[in-house]
Amino acid sequence: MADRDALKPGMARCPGLSWQDLLANDSRPVPDFLKEESYEYRGSEPLAAERYTSREFMELENRKMWPRVWQFAAREEDLPEPGDYVVYENAGRSYLVVRQEDGSVRAFHNVCLHRGRKLRTESGWAADFQCPFHGFTWNTDGSLKHIPCRWDFPHLTEEKMKLPEPEVGRWGGYIFLREEPGGPSLEDYLAPLPEHFKRWKHEECTTAIWVGKMVPANWKVTMEAFMEAWHSLVTHPQLLPFTGDANAAYNIYGDNVNVNLVPFGTMSPHIDPTGKTQQWIVDEFVKYNGRSADNYDPEQDSFNVQVPEGKTARQALGESLRAFSTKAFGRDHSHASDAEMIDALVYNVFPNFAPWGGFMPNIVYRWRPGNDPDHCLMEVRILTRVPPGQPIPRGVPMRFLKEDEPWATATELGVLGHVFDQDMENLPYVQEGLKASKNGEVHLGNYQEIRIRHFQQTLDKYLAG
Repeated sequence: MADRDALKPGMARCPGLSWQDLLANDSRPVPDFLKEESYEYRGSEPLAAERYTSREFMELENRKMWPRVWQFAAREEDLPEPGDYVVYENAGRSYLVVRQEDGSVRAFHNVCLHRGRKLRTESGWAADFQCPFHGFTWNTDGSLKHIPCRWDFPHLTEEKMKLPEPEVGRWGGYIFLREEPGGPSLEDYLAPLPEHFKRWKHEECTTAIWVGKMVPANWKVTMEAFMEAWHSLVTHPQLLPFTGDANAAYNIYGDNVNVNLVPFGTMSPHIDPTGKTQQWIVDEFVKYNGRSADNYDPEQDSFNVQVPEGKTARQALGESLRAFSTKAFGRDHSHASDAEMIDALVYNVFPNFAPWGGFMPNIVYRWRPGNDPDHCLMEVRILTRVPPGQPIPRGVPMRFLKEDEPWATATELGVLGHVFDQDMENLPYVQEGLKASKNGEVHLGNYQEIRIRHFQQTLDKYLAG
């Protein structure tokens, strides 16, 4: 089309209501950072398929990238008491993330300095860390406590035998570690996430649901399936009546952070609007999100949403969810915009951490590479807000799904389990296709897949040193 060709690369947008158009009709003031576009064209060159399939490329990531980035290792509610620890493993490393007596958090390499056995294989509580092989023991602050037959090790000093300690950073209820010291502080690395999330306060949340599963695809293949919305057209067609998939917004910030802003309560531009009312959009939203949930009750106000005359589906859903959330979590959401109540505000932090913004129970994704380029661990947490004045309860442990268990087996995920299973129907064949590709190339859209290109360009910076 001539109009398309006349635009500069990366400037084309899907016809119809834009993200900014929808926000202009919001019933509450929307934060400026959600309205501002932060996009830049970053080229249209193909990616090499071997980035997802090559063991050599995986080893390069393990050596040059993973030790030098801030990694989301745990949530505060995973280890609330002194002596609580989390075993965090990724890219061939194993760490103990430990709550100290003074309430601080430190991390240590989870390896006995005698003969190399892992000190712990599961998270829990410990007064000390004793190696099950020979009994070398460390205090929970990483200092040496005991060496059996100490007379035979005069060459090992207490200083030499301290457990190696990566850097630890904490923000918003999240605990991060970085193996190699140096580089940007956690706050600088995450920017502008801390500023944006001041409204949404994930530090006031706890982990209510946590499900993980090994996926037969590369961690980047799997993660990138959640970095754009327009695959809903074919992969998630049931979402189109109430999801503006191709009208979503994509922003990038610096090297490490990007976001996909997906509007709900509006029809996909791929749907013929003839005869479709605002009430129809709401009814489709309720039908899918309500009746697919275990706790569906048609008499509940939260699932009985009527669109007043002169109002939009988004405004009606926003009002309903404000009332529901205030009642359910004891926090006043009267100031919250419709976008913050109903939309998918999906942030990604390089390399593998994706927290959702907004005021509804927040989804948090994490992806970790497997033992080969063809597998990864995908985790989904759901955070819920704790009523004011109440202590934050200990988070639930991760439910690990077996290979033959679909995501929908985890009924606590509600409709998300079915959505993830639809994604899983693609991912193994993406991995196989990349390995079988004749031209060895992956081609990206200039706008809707800008987050993928942004991620890959940041990865290249680490691999280049």
